[in-house]
Amino acid sequence: MLSERQVSQLNSDFEKLLPKEILAHVSELLPNSVLAFSGAEDVALIDMAIKKRLTPSVFTLDTGRLHAETYRFLEEVRIHYDIQIETLFPEASEVTNLIKNKGLFSFYTDGHEECCGIRKVQPLRQKLRTVDAWITGQRQDQSPSRADVPLIQIDTTFSTKDHQVIKINPMAKWPSSEVWSYIRLLELPYNKLHDKGMASIGCEPCTRSIGPGQHEREGRWWWEEATIKECGLHLTNLEK
Repeated sequence: MLSERQVSQLNSDFEKLLPKEILAHVSELLPNSVLAFSGAEDVALIDMAIKKRLTPSVFTLDTGRLHAETYRFLEEVRIHYDIQIETLFPEASEVTNLIKNKGLFSFYTDGHEECCGIRKVQPLRQKLRTVDAWITGQRQDQSPSRADVPLIQIDTTFSTKDHQVIKINPMAKWPSSEVWSYIRLLELPYNKLHDKGMASIGCEPCTRSIGPGQHEREGRWWWEEATIKECGLHLTNLEK
């Protein structure tokens, strides 16, 4: 278990490192860690880990509402790197009850938290009970709510009094331009929805293209308040 002081020191140490070097340190410090895969940043992290001869355990969340392009992207990455990608699904009875009681699009009127809680937060919570750390592709320039994302933190959303979860954000300091330079230069797989103006890609009913000058996550849950665009996986940590 890491103390707040140790995490603070690691943040200082990681400031000097590239994302691939942070991944290497994490593999030694917290070997029981997993990499959350969904977007462009995560492909870059997978690529970096493999080039460092690390063997990250990779998982993804399948909410049952993803775009067809996203499923093709997941399969392309699996084949390209010859890796296993564990797929986490929501509890079927919870989804059934939500749809039965509120229909398929309740989030447009009730807010997205309930649906995301069932389809994303609960499956992730179960997964993180089995590991010591998870690695994400969060970046500070993705949205105003993520402006202070650290390189490493104690995950206040998923830690319990009996089990601490550490969250690693190796690309926190990287701007979008650097991520995409890496992807283009090395010709890495990416979700083809990016070519349609979708910068941050989630479930199909909750994602749309953005316009010039909008931050990446403004295309997510666009019918809600403009600055807070989180499904619940990261929000508590961002509020600290």
